[in-house]
Amino acid sequence: VQLQASGGGSVQAGGSLRLSCVASGRTISTYVMGWFRQAPGKEREFVAYITRSGGITYNGDSVKGRFTISRDNAKNTVYLQMNNLKPEDTAVYYCAADRHLSTNYYRTNAYDYWGQGTLVTVSS
Repeated sequence: VQLQASGGGSVQAGGSLRLSCVASGRTISTYVMGWFRQAPGKEREFVAYITRSGGITYNGDSVKGRFTISRDNAKNTVYLQMNNLKPEDTAVYYCAADRHLSTNYYRTNAYDYWGQGTLVTVSS
């Protein structure tokens, strides 16, 4: 499966963005999906996770209550709605996919497929 992330951009603190991750090559309904982010000089960080049906989601502690992951399997797309953005949310955001459910959903090595990343910049 190939993943293409989009929707990044520049926004002021308190603003919102919605990221999209479109899959091609295979139907997305057979994959669990995740969003991660990587700020300059830092390790890639878990942001959000969603199961195949969308019935279960998890968020990283730093984004709880502000970010929401969702999916539309008919459109082969996963979304990340980001509200009340903060300067510390500035990073390249990556979507990821894997065929298998894992208790290690917050680890990068739980995913076999990655998109190319989309840059989010939040100014104060």
